[in-house]
Amino acid sequence: MKIEDLLRQLTLQEKIDMIHGCGFFRTKAVERLGIPGVVTSDGPMGVRMQFPDDSWIPVGETDDYVTYSPSNSALAATWNPVLAYKSGKELGEEARGRGKDVILAPGINIKRDPLCGRNFEYFSEDPYLVETLAVPFIKGVQENDVAACVKHFAVNNQETDRMAVDTYVDERTLREIYLPAFRAAVKDAGSYSIMNAYNKFRGHFCSESKELLDNILRDEWNYDGAVISDWGSTHSTKGVAESSMDMEMSVTTDFDDYYLANPLLEAVQKGEVDEECVNAKVRNILRMMFRLKMLGSEAPTRKTGAYDTEEHRQQAYETAKEAIILLKNEKVLPLTEERLALQPVKNAQGEIISARKHKIAVIGHNASHNHASGGGSAEIKALYEISPLLGLKKALGGNVEITYAQGYYIPGKKNVNEVNWQEASLERRVMGQEDPDSEEQKALRKEIEENREKLLREACEIAKDADTVIFVGGLNHDYDTEGRDRADMKLPYGQDELVEALLDINTDTVVIIHAGSPVEMPWRDRVKALIWCYFSGMETGTALADVLLGRVNPSGKLPETFPARYEDTVTYKNGEFGKEGRVEYKEGIFVGYRYYEKENVKPAFPFGYGLSYTDFRIDAPELIKVTPFADNEVLCDDELSYGKSCDNKDNACVVLSVQVKNTGAVAGAEVVQCYVSDLECSAERPVKELKAYEKVFLEPGESRRLSLSLPRRAFAFYDAECRGFVTEHGEFEIIMGNSSADEALHTRVTL
Repeated sequence: MKIEDLLRQLTLQEKIDMIHGCGFFRTKAVERLGIPGVVTSDGPMGVRMQFPDDSWIPVGETDDYVTYSPSNSALAATWNPVLAYKSGKELGEEARGRGKDVILAPGINIKRDPLCGRNFEYFSEDPYLVETLAVPFIKGVQENDVAACVKHFAVNNQETDRMAVDTYVDERTLREIYLPAFRAAVKDAGSYSIMNAYNKFRGHFCSESKELLDNILRDEWNYDGAVISDWGSTHSTKGVAESSMDMEMSVTTDFDDYYLANPLLEAVQKGEVDEECVNAKVRNILRMMFRLKMLGSEAPTRKTGAYDTEEHRQQAYETAKEAIILLKNEKVLPLTEERLALQPVKNAQGEIISARKHKIAVIGHNASHNHASGGGSAEIKALYEISPLLGLKKALGGNVEITYAQGYYIPGKKNVNEVNWQEASLERRVMGQEDPDSEEQKALRKEIEENREKLLREACEIAKDADTVIFVGGLNHDYDTEGRDRADMKLPYGQDELVEALLDINTDTVVIIHAGSPVEMPWRDRVKALIWCYFSGMETGTALADVLLGRVNPSGKLPETFPARYEDTVTYKNGEFGKEGRVEYKEGIFVGYRYYEKENVKPAFPFGYGLSYTDFRIDAPELIKVTPFADNEVLCDDELSYGKSCDNKDNACVVLSVQVKNTGAVAGAEVVQCYVSDLECSAERPVKELKAYEKVFLEPGESRRLSLSLPRRAFAFYDAECRGFVTEHGEFEIIMGNSSADEALHTRVTL
């Protein structure tokens, strides 16, 4: 049965029922025609716990425990598109196994400012890195007859005033920075659905933005999938009905009073809204259903999915171990078996009478804290979660003595059943920054101070008695969370004081920061061993232990710049982040490393940075192919797709190769990063931009020649007058290294 055949048989009431929620996560079925309702669930770190249709208190059964996957930030730190595909496939299979049709993931918004509370859900500050990871992720999800729902479209980059903030961004910046990943999700990955953002864009809510949903998404990108509202993002009946948003979802239980429910029915009946607006939405939803094998002759062959499988748990581990980033190491790591072995204890006669255990002090709340159940809509019920403390104890067994101290104080939480955050999420400012002068915040600070000194003293006592000190701190989902931006980049709960005290006791203290967003590290020059770990899922502790002990060689790279202090960021300097009402992206295209390099501001750690336990040499660059292109010619549609232009090297504008060699003593992986610098351009360009990369695994002494392809788009910029990406004749510099700060190899080409 075809879409138009079904559409002719549907009554107006049935069509209205299909385009709005009848429960928090589902739409109504049309049983007489065999049309099922659409069942959705939050991602992106796993399929969310089960809720009743009309309550935000979880059902509470034991059948909705799932695999807890690494966050998108952790996945981005792997710089591994193969892992992105496998992670998407695992999430899609779990969603289908739970009976879901749409998984509300991945989040692909650009990390514009390090304080955005939802950054942990997003990939990167760089649009190219986001594209190359999001596309395989989406394809992996949808292999399981589950729709990915890419979010949040578009320019959704802060949580403060998230329901109404109006974002203004110039056209070039929109096209070069904030839209490429969404375009790739639609054109390259074929995402079956997309979610509009809460915010306004140039004066209009994204849920009814003609510019975003009609002009760009439908007309320019020819998108024919379903557009789903973020929960509670709609604000009118006529505006939304006449836009290209197809399915209204919200957080309130008055389902029949949603804008696309009875109010729309009445508007159509009165002739205020054309019924064809409803038909267009139903067509897109039916088309998605056919693609998911929910309808039609293929329905009996729809995949069943599975969740909590051993394969999924292994995948979570594989991603977690590649996501860990070694930021500093002055011969402190790894903790080898020889260092941790039992030491003989001898008597006065020199006879061995016993053995002494190596003592490790593990300090910090994040060493034993689990994170799966927080963060807003990213929360899940994890089948299990291995904390860093548990991972280390499991790995070392009884011949090493591990003692633990909390180190810093985290206030207890109120009963989550009192008020669910999602029930209040539509209220203005409820999820905004707390008033520091409120009685509640004053009491909270007093409670923290009363406990801080006691816990600090306990931590120092066990550190003094230990051979090895490991601190595990950072943020939690009180800070990395939906609905709230951070007030600053500082570590909370007095952690800086604790780190300094531990370094005073043991200069070799290993510091592990477990967080979803950058933090200031005023002690970073003192510390000799520093590890960064994003929220990395159920196997975080296992992966961390394996890296600490040298069983795994760390290969993660930063997918974002870590500024030395928040005052160094462009958004701090232009004052255009975290404002209510209106935010203007005055920095333009200079986001992330593009800004720091333009202004010559040295970050704490640069984009793409990450160390290894081995050494690599990248050298011997060779230009294999250079193809000239026309001057000032607008790129065609296919040329805007990295996937289509790079799959075949015959389509590449420049092909070059480099030699990579593992010059160290252990196996490991390096990420060769390729940046392009336009030396002669009529428009202002960044110093350089990431345009290709490849991760390569090498045994000790092994070398390999990598070939990197650069399509014409790698040399283009967006011209607002031409309304397209153009290239200009001139000289370009191609820079290769293992981070944005590594410019060891330079090759110039004239095109």
